[in-house]
Amino acid sequence: MKIRPLFTALALIACGAPWAAEPPAAPSATPIKHPSLKACNQQADAKKLTGAARAQFVKDCRAAKRA
Repeated sequence: MKIRPLFTALALIACGAPWAAEPPAAPSATPIKHPSLKACNQQADAKKLTGAARAQFVKDCRAAKRA
C-alpha cells in the first residue's frame, strides 16, 4: 500500500515540471537612451574636438542631444 502514494507523488512531480520552468527572459527591445562615455569620446575624437567644444559635445552626447 505504500507504493500507491509514491507513484502518485512521482506523477505529480513529473507532470508539474514543464509548467514550473520559467521561460528565458527576452532581451529588451528598448534602445539605450544614454550613450556611454566611451562612445561619446570616440565620436569627439572622430570630430577632432578639443577643450570646451569637446566637453560640451560629450555632455550633449551623454544627454542624448544631437548637435
